[in-house]
Amino acid sequence: MSATVRAGATAVVTRDEGETRALGALLAGLLEPGDVVLLVGDLGSGKTTLTKGIVAGLGGGDEVTSPTFTLVHSYATDPVVAHVDTWRLGGTDEVADLALDEVLDAGGVAVVEWGELAAPLFGDDALVVHLGPPPEPDGPAERRLVALRAASERWRGRVARLAAAARGAGLEVRP
Repeated sequence: MSATVRAGATAVVTRDEGETRALGALLAGLLEPGDVVLLVGDLGSGKTTLTKGIVAGLGGGDEVTSPTFTLVHSYATDPVVAHVDTWRLGGTDEVADLALDEVLDAGGVAVVEWGELAAPLFGDDALVVHLGPPPEPDGPAERRLVALRAASERWRGRVARLAAAARGAGLEVRP
C-alpha cells in the first residue's frame, strides 16, 4: 500500500504499540462469529500487536505470539479466535488445509497474518487490514497507518463504527 489510503479504505494512525493494541481491542468489540480479518503488512508492521489487542478485547488472557511455526494458535475467547500465520505456506491450497472453515462454521473468528495469501479463499467477506508506516517519512518508527478495507456490506457499517470509536479514543482517523 502506498503512503496514501486506498479508495474505499478508512485509516487510523497509531503512535505506538499501545495504541495499536487499543485499536485491536476496539475492532474486537465489532467482531461477529464467522468473521475473517486478513492482516497485511511487512515484517514488524504490527500484525501480531493488533492481534494481541483483538484477543484481549475478546476476553483472552493468554499470551499472544505469532504462530509462524505452528501456523495456528487458538485462543479461548468469545468468540474463539484462530490466529493464523500464512507466511511459510506455499499457496491457497495449504491455507485451505488449515480447515479455517471449520472454525468459522463453529462460530469462531479467524485473524490471518500475511492475509494476502488467504484472500482468494474469503473474497469480499473478509476485512482487510493493512499495517504500514505513516505517510510522514520523518515520523517516529513506532507510528503505524492501519488501513481498513471493507469490500462488503457486512463490514462497511462496522468499519464506520470502528472509526468513530477510534476517534473517541483519541486516535487519528483518516478517510
